[in-house]
Amino acid sequence: MAFQRTGAAVVDKEKHQAHSNRFISLVTRDTLAMVLAGGRGTRLGGLTRRRAKPAVPFGGEFRIIDFVLSNCINSGIRRVSVLTQYMAHPLIRHMHQAWGFLRGEFGEFVEVVPAQQRLGDAWYRGTADAVYHNLEIIAEHEPQFVLVLGGDHVYKMDYGPMLGFHVSHDADVTVGCVDVSLEDARGFGVMSIDADHCITSFDEKPAKPTPMPDRSDRALASMGIYVFNTDYLLKMLEEDAANPDSSHDFGKDILPRAVAENHGVYAYHFNEYVEAGTGYWRDVGTVDGYWKANLELINVMPELNLYDSDWPIWTYQEQVPPAKFVFDDLGRRGEAVNSMVAGGCIVSGATVRRSLLFSSVLVAERSVIEDSVILPDVVIGADCRISKAVIDSDCHIPDGTHIGIDEVADARRFEVTDEGVVLVTREALNG
Repeated sequence: MAFQRTGAAVVDKEKHQAHSNRFISLVTRDTLAMVLAGGRGTRLGGLTRRRAKPAVPFGGEFRIIDFVLSNCINSGIRRVSVLTQYMAHPLIRHMHQAWGFLRGEFGEFVEVVPAQQRLGDAWYRGTADAVYHNLEIIAEHEPQFVLVLGGDHVYKMDYGPMLGFHVSHDADVTVGCVDVSLEDARGFGVMSIDADHCITSFDEKPAKPTPMPDRSDRALASMGIYVFNTDYLLKMLEEDAANPDSSHDFGKDILPRAVAENHGVYAYHFNEYVEAGTGYWRDVGTVDGYWKANLELINVMPELNLYDSDWPIWTYQEQVPPAKFVFDDLGRRGEAVNSMVAGGCIVSGATVRRSLLFSSVLVAERSVIEDSVILPDVVIGADCRISKAVIDSDCHIPDGTHIGIDEVADARRFEVTDEGVVLVTREALNG
């Protein structure tokens, strides 16, 4: 009963806001977060050729996975297991560098769990199967609740109110959801709910998404965030593993079955429960979405405030000197306008406009960079013109190169998206 009283307090928004912008309770402390971080991220093209999607750099200093892990820490959830599989080494290296600061003697940890074929010769066959293969970890930690998270979205969210919502509704599983356009909804799990937020239907990636009753142009889409009662999760996963017709996926199998069997499945509408300091969510699963979300950060008042000390984004900070801008000659002036430039960069007699430069980027004289995202350790030669591009890490752009200027020429060498963003990788440059 103590958990139910705590949960009710969480969703009482007036009491919550009058007391604090963040709620950390026995509920959050009795929660184990399992972050699914083994995805290929094929829609990101060459950006995931050498790394898993959660390890892709974002925002000048961070990796995509830093956002979900920061949400856990800031929400008071200090027991986190990160399940890896595809191209795991860059992610594991980052986890060791950035996330080893919690104190094990206090029961706090962010642990990396590689795929180990615990239950046979197969690797993870789906999101539900990934958790099923690690049931012994859940049993070891004995949480009352399991928070299942994807490691491949960029967002700020306090999980405390969602956990409170889950408890106060006596739910078996609660699904975090957000409203999206009908066109975008085709890439998500789409649900319908009743007046009490109970999910009445769930359809994974439908060709014709069901619109919201009061918004004919919007649909209610799953964020890939789930709160389970631990006993219920174990039961559902064991039954799913024994089903030879299942694809062993939360969105395709577990949730539709739970809804069809009239279990306590509820929707936590992210847009309705946004608290101060949180409330941003982006799907960066395509090159266009990734480019756009990065460049949103250079706005005067961006929706994602990386300077918010009340909700910090934690990461590993490489020890590099401050950014440097050199030369002040006509036609050879080192400058950056409406841009973000990370430490270790040198803009040498070049111009950077409306762009984001990650750490240790060198831009040589008379080059012009516009509307572009330049990942770490890129070298851009002299007299280059780069526009509306994403340049992957460790690329060396030769002197005089033009990218994003001639679409036909770009398409012969690089990946060009439907919206005209050019993705440049080492393999494309060297091919």
